[in-house]
Amino acid sequence: MEKFICIHGHFYQPPRENPWLEAIETQDLAYPYHDWNERITAECYEPNTAARILGPKDRIVEIVNNYSNISFNFGPTLLSWMENKAPEVYQAVLDADRISQDKFSGHGSAIAQVYNHIIMPLANRRDQETQVIWGIQDFARRFRRQPEGMWLAETAVDVDTLEVLAGQGIAFTILAAHQAKRIRKQGESKWTDVNGGQVDPRRPYQCLLPSGKSITLFFYDNPVAHEVAFGPLLKNGEQFARRLAGLFGEDGGNPAQLVHIATDGETYGHHHRYGDMALAYCLDFIASHQSARITVYGEYLEKYPPADEVEIVENTSWSCFHGLERWRSDCGCNSGLRPGSTQAWRAPLREALDALRDDLVPVYEKQMLGFAEDPWQVRNDYINVILDRSEGNVRSFLRSYCPRAVSDDDQVKALKLLELQRHALLMYTSCGWFFDEISGIETVQVMQYAARAMQLAQEIAGVDLRKYFVDHLAAAPSNEKAYGDGRQVWLSCVEPAVTDLLKISAQYAVDTVFSPENGREPNQFCYDAAAETFSVEELGGQKLVTGRMRVCSLITRETSRVLFGLLHLGEHNLVVGIRRETGDNSFAQLHDKASETFLHGDMPETIRLLDDYFSPNTYTFNHLFKDKQRTILKLIMQSAMDEAESYFRRIYEHHYPLIQVMNKLKLPLPKILSTAVEFILNTDITRQLESDPPQVEELLKLVAEMNNWKFKRDKTMLQYVASQAVTRLVTQFSRQPGDLELLNRAEKVLAALRLLQLDLDIWKAQNVYHALDKELYLGMQERAEGHDQIARKWLELFASLGNALRVDHATEEPGQNHHK
Repeated sequence: MEKFICIHGHFYQPPRENPWLEAIETQDLAYPYHDWNERITAECYEPNTAARILGPKDRIVEIVNNYSNISFNFGPTLLSWMENKAPEVYQAVLDADRISQDKFSGHGSAIAQVYNHIIMPLANRRDQETQVIWGIQDFARRFRRQPEGMWLAETAVDVDTLEVLAGQGIAFTILAAHQAKRIRKQGESKWTDVNGGQVDPRRPYQCLLPSGKSITLFFYDNPVAHEVAFGPLLKNGEQFARRLAGLFGEDGGNPAQLVHIATDGETYGHHHRYGDMALAYCLDFIASHQSARITVYGEYLEKYPPADEVEIVENTSWSCFHGLERWRSDCGCNSGLRPGSTQAWRAPLREALDALRDDLVPVYEKQMLGFAEDPWQVRNDYINVILDRSEGNVRSFLRSYCPRAVSDDDQVKALKLLELQRHALLMYTSCGWFFDEISGIETVQVMQYAARAMQLAQEIAGVDLRKYFVDHLAAAPSNEKAYGDGRQVWLSCVEPAVTDLLKISAQYAVDTVFSPENGREPNQFCYDAAAETFSVEELGGQKLVTGRMRVCSLITRETSRVLFGLLHLGEHNLVVGIRRETGDNSFAQLHDKASETFLHGDMPETIRLLDDYFSPNTYTFNHLFKDKQRTILKLIMQSAMDEAESYFRRIYEHHYPLIQVMNKLKLPLPKILSTAVEFILNTDITRQLESDPPQVEELLKLVAEMNNWKFKRDKTMLQYVASQAVTRLVTQFSRQPGDLELLNRAEKVLAALRLLQLDLDIWKAQNVYHALDKELYLGMQERAEGHDQIARKWLELFASLGNALRVDHATEEPGQNHHK
């Protein structure tokens, strides 16, 4: 009997983009990262592209791309973010699938996922089909092949869902063992009850569907998956491997057995630190000890198609004991972080969204029929625009699918209709119900998608759906006393986020003061905006800016020309007014009058003039988007920091001889002097590390002085810039690997940094070193054995650099300590 092992990772984050900006705003709880996607990428997605296998001295002996050795799926919306924000990680994921095809008989390790992770059995058939079609098309565009399998959100399943998968050519999906109802041998009539997780997960099963189609189901091993996700199994890679290998049973006449598990991919690094390393060692141990053959589902299915049939327990999932109730009722399933909390808000939220979805259907159908014969086919194919929003592709799509949308206004309207439907799908993202509180970021996110859909319906057809929706949320209780119910959550957390082209224009108008590009800031969001003409009056540190601006949505192509006036009173104090261009001379009159009052120093009157002309569209710093606020504050703070540095440096330089004498006499410095010296030393070390190249002798001098006085290090900043410097130096050496000076400098800088006792992030530097070791070491060794003195020196310095980076030569064998 042949033995196979497959580990599946479900890598997914809910879409987090602001629906009006198509960008993720700062999420403070993810600090020190910008947002949760960025944080989890650093903790999980990236480490799994280059997972370490350690030897007996906790030194790296091998680095592997885990994705090429497991079965995995990535959420399409997560990959969309990753393509733009973490392109190296994104490419490594795609490369892993390509590499895996050579390992697994032409079958890739990646499978698709329903597009934005909706609970499929709770969706209508039309939405189910779009979710599957979009998931398949997204996968095909990224991985350059058709998917064999598809992951269902939360493994939530019913027969209709399986029909949709099979109808779109999906060969298999993965479920939990308790989702199998009964089984029988193919060709037999007698069924065997396997309710309660009694199904044998070591074989595939064919599920015959009412339509006459069929789909293969793999039921993963629940207990071991639970141990991986919530137990101690990832503390040791060998233990993990032996646990999996121990699941094989007697052959029972079967030619092969498949041991397989499925967990959230974030288990390997985010939920369990070093989980990526445990996974890497586990797979390496299985392969090297020939415990079993590593495979993926597509390969196994080709080799050993199902000999058994199965019927499923409908309306079940892997993460709710009550079936699907976690996404529509207060069933008791929650995170456990809020003991005694209620989730009675789930039902009113779903009811409100279902009603909204149904109300949006006639709006969409009636309006889209003016442009196309089949509105829902247009929606299904809109994924081609979502994946490529270039102007040429959008126009080509509209010509093909909306031939009657001829004018620019018609095309804007068609795109708004399709965006309405996209947000009507996004508002069902499962995480909106998964957690404990209606004011949580995931639930607010799905409500924001609903708000955007309603806004588009209002703009397109003049239909106001907001009142019924918001009133329905009043029946959704919040656990936070500050809110009380979902209606207040909406008014506090959702409605303030709603924006339009005028509010967007205000963000860009501010750039005429704070951007060195004078109002031509690179696109930060999904808009192309620029001040076409503007004038600036200055009085001391205050500015008055008036002008005209063109703003265009890169999503709907809606374009508007606006007038703006901005009064900057210094630092973050500003007032900006926006209105659509009128074509009369009233704006010129405003400009003249406001300039006159401003130059006379009458700021209250200037503010009144702006407010009268632009009301109600006047904004202050508090109305700016969070990231814009932080950018401005950073610019303002930089000026303050420059001023503080100048002050401290004068103290440091003027009193340096006195400081040296006090040091020699071992006398403590007065607080004001120690603060100044500490600040300057931290600043100068930072600048040395940021310089290219760092001056090693000066760096050593500064480090010695820091250590001599035992000054407090700014560890957060120093660790960051030092890690960047090490990565930069090792990367530079990799581009010129014969340059002994570069190699020597990298080794010396690392030696100096050891004296600061910093916790460096040398992950990327280790990857570069390991690749160089594999590529160059043996060749250099041969040259050294031939009495090449330069090669001998190279080997000496290269080994020293490896010691500093804690990387052994790739020729050495893995040891036993492989989980940390």
